[in-house]
Amino acid sequence: MRRRGLGPRRRRWQELRTQRRRGVFLLPSLLTTGNLICGFLALILSVQLRYDQAALAIFVAIVMDMLDGRIARLMGATSQFGVEFDSLADVVSFCVAPAFLLYTSALSSLGRPAWLGAFLFVICGALRLARFNVHTGTGDRRFFVGLPTPAAAGLVAATVLLVGGEPPRWALVGIAAATYLVALLMVSTVRYWSFKEIDFAQRRPLQTLLIIVLAVMIIATHLEIFSFALFSFYVLSGPVRRLMVGRTESTPAEPERKEAKGVSHNE
Repeated sequence: MRRRGLGPRRRRWQELRTQRRRGVFLLPSLLTTGNLICGFLALILSVQLRYDQAALAIFVAIVMDMLDGRIARLMGATSQFGVEFDSLADVVSFCVAPAFLLYTSALSSLGRPAWLGAFLFVICGALRLARFNVHTGTGDRRFFVGLPTPAAAGLVAATVLLVGGEPPRWALVGIAAATYLVALLMVSTVRYWSFKEIDFAQRRPLQTLLIIVLAVMIIATHLEIFSFALFSFYVLSGPVRRLMVGRTESTPAEPERKEAKGVSHNE
């Protein structure tokens, strides 16, 4: 009886376990801790009715989440501990905190449907993170399968900043409907660009740095407008791309089906 080889997903986790050392990598773990702190701070600020500051705390958490992964890869500091810790922090910062902020700031007056929408946001975000961990290293690294939780949280924070005050009831109904849609996009098979193919360690022309700095300054002048436009564009880019490309691309389930038939894969 021929013994089947390990699939790419099992090889990935086996490599992380064999590379496990005593202790943790300090810098990536500190950034992940900062991400978690920002998520918890957003919860506290939401309870205190300081919704704008809670939204800004979520934005800071998104930045820290982007940095910890890239710094870990640049340092060669990827570990199973880091993967698990990052996911636990993301559940708080990008699932619980945004849903609680959205409910307390806008949806509480709509009753049970709004409460269920906020809960659906949390559970779909947690499922999205669990699926990401399971399929790490098995798919096309250029794309995420399903809307990433930081993008969903960013859209919530941008919406809170943009709406502000006490929006009319029709706006609240629209926000509630969008909450259901965003939650379902997180657990869908719609693909989103991951931008992981961009090499930040590569040398770039000086003009590139100036353009980035100028873009950040422009966004900072009207943060609520530009952030909402940016996150809305990214959230819609997945379904639009699906309509243009179709379902011709493989889904995460395909590698597992091939693995069950004894077909080897190259990462």
